[in-house]
Amino acid sequence: MVSLRCKLLVKSELEKLGIDYKSVELGKVKLVEPLSKTNRLMLKTSLHKSGLDVMDDEKAMMIEKIINIIVEMVHYSDEQPVINFSAFLQEKMKQDYHKMAETFSKTKGITIEHFIILHKIEKIKELITYDKLNLTEISHKMHYSSVAHLSRQFKQVTGLTPTFFKNLSRKERNNLEDL
Repeated sequence: MVSLRCKLLVKSELEKLGIDYKSVELGKVKLVEPLSKTNRLMLKTSLHKSGLDVMDDEKAMMIEKIINIIVEMVHYSDEQPVINFSAFLQEKMKQDYHKMAETFSKTKGITIEHFIILHKIEKIKELITYDKLNLTEISHKMHYSSVAHLSRQFKQVTGLTPTFFKNLSRKERNNLEDL
C-alpha cells in the first residue's frame, strides 16, 4: 500500500469480511488475531481484484517497507532526515543498509538511490504543476543543494528542463504505484 486510497480499500475489505484490525498503515495491517486460512484466502482474493497483494515473504515485506519509507519521506514530509538516507533507512529498518540495497536492487531492478530520485522528480512535477512555488523554493523544499542540481537531475530523468515542463500545456505525471 503506497497511498491513502490503498489504505481505505484495505480497511473496507477487512470490514466487509468481518476481520477485526487494530490499525492499517501504509504497507502494514495489525490484526486483532491471526487470520484463519479461509479468511486469509478471502482477503487475498478480494485485495487481488483491486490490484493489491497480501505479502508473506520476508523480502517482499522488506521491499514494501523501504518503498513506504521513501514515499512518506519524499511525498508527505517536509523534513529531510538529519543523517544521510542510508543511515536513516538502516536505523528505521534495524537492518544492514548494504543487504537491504542489494535485495532491493535484485527485486526491483533499480537502486534505492534511483528509486528516491524518481520519486523526487514526480514530487517536483507536482510542485511545478501547482505553480505556487518558484524553482528556487522547490529546490530548497526538495533538499537540493542548488537549482542547477535539481534542473540537471530533472532533465536526466525526464529529458526536459523544469522550465520547459512548466510551460507544457499537458503536464504528464506518473502514478506513485508505477514508479
